[in-house]
Amino acid sequence: MSEAAATETKKPQEQKKDDAKVHPSGLTLDERFKLARSVGAECIQEEELRNLLDKHPSPSAYDGFEPSGRMHIAQGILKAINVNKLTKCGVKFIFWVADWFAMLNNKMGGDLKKIRKVGEYMVEVWKAAGMDLENVEFRWASEEINKKPNEYWMLVMDIARNNSIARVKRCATIMGRGEGDEMPSAQILYPAMQCADIFFLRANICQLGMDQRKVNMLAREYLDKNKAAKKKYRFKPIILSHPMLMGLKQGQVKMSKSDPNSAIFMEDDASAVKKKIKQAYCPPGETKENPILDYCKHIIFNRNGKMSIKVGAKEESTMKEYLSYEDMEKDYVSGTIHPGDLKVMGRCLKLIRMATRTTNDEYPFKK
Repeated sequence: MSEAAATETKKPQEQKKDDAKVHPSGLTLDERFKLARSVGAECIQEEELRNLLDKHPSPSAYDGFEPSGRMHIAQGILKAINVNKLTKCGVKFIFWVADWFAMLNNKMGGDLKKIRKVGEYMVEVWKAAGMDLENVEFRWASEEINKKPNEYWMLVMDIARNNSIARVKRCATIMGRGEGDEMPSAQILYPAMQCADIFFLRANICQLGMDQRKVNMLAREYLDKNKAAKKKYRFKPIILSHPMLMGLKQGQVKMSKSDPNSAIFMEDDASAVKKKIKQAYCPPGETKENPILDYCKHIIFNRNGKMSIKVGAKEESTMKEYLSYEDMEKDYVSGTIHPGDLKVMGRCLKLIRMATRTTNDEYPFKK
C-alpha cells in the first residue's frame, strides 16, 4: 500500500493521535497554537501560524525596537510576557536593536553613543523583568547590516522601487507620525528598511505592536509584487500584533513617553505608581477605553492568571479572587466592583515592577 493510501485509511483515533503529537516543549500543537495566538490582538493569518508551528519545530519571531529613552510597562512587562509565551512554544525570538533607526528618527538627538547606552539599559530591564533568555537573541542593526551590506541595501532598494512614496508614507505611523506630517527625507527611507529587516533576519513571525501593522503588511505585499523575492523567501511573514496598552488619561489610545503622566515607567517608584493609578481615567461600569481595566487584562491576568479584589460595602466587604478577566469585568459592569476597588491593581503593578529594579541611573534615558 502506498504512503498516501495508508494515510487515507487511517482510523479516526490514529489521526487524532497524530494531531496530538507532543513537541519538544512538551506541548501539543493545539496548546502551542493557543498560547502563541494569545500574544496577538490580531493574527494574519491564523491558519498560517498553525501550519508553521506544525511544520517547523523552532520558527523565528522578531521585534525591532528603537533605543529611545525611558521604558514603560507596555514595553517592559508586557513584552516579557509575550516573549516568554512564544519561547515556551519553541519559537526563537530575535530582538532587532534598531540603533540606526533611532538615529534616523532623531532619538537621543541622533547621538549613536547615547542610543547604544539606552539599548543596553533596555536589555537589562527585560532581563530583570523575568524574560526567559534561553531562546532570545539581541542583534544590533548597525553591526548586522555592516556584516552583509550588499545583501541588506539591495533588499532595501528593491522594496523601495516596488512601492510608491504614497504607500511608504502610509507607514509613517510606525515612527509616531501622521501621514500628513512634515518629515525629513531620512524617514521616507525608514519603512523600506524596517520591511527589509524581516527578510534579512529570515523571520517567520513579526511580533510587534498594532501600531506597526502597516509596515508588516508592506512586507507581505512585497512578496505578492515580486516573484523572485517570493521564490527566495517562500512564505509570507505571519503578523502577530500585540495590543497597545492605553494611556492613563481619557482618550489616550496608547501610552506616551512624551507625557510622563500617561504611562507607568519601569523605574517609577511606588509613590509615583500609586499617584498615577489614583488619577487615572476609570469611568464606573464602563469597559470601553478604560485604561485600568486594560492594565488588569493585559498585565495582571496575563501574567498571574488571577486577581484578588475587595468587593462589597466597606463594613461587609470580602476579598474575591477572580480566575478570569471576563468574570471580573462582568462584576465591574454590574457595579459590584467600583473604580476605587479596581485601582488596587496599583499594588499588583508595584509588586511586578519591584522585580525589575536595575542600576538604571547609569543610563541616559532622560534628555
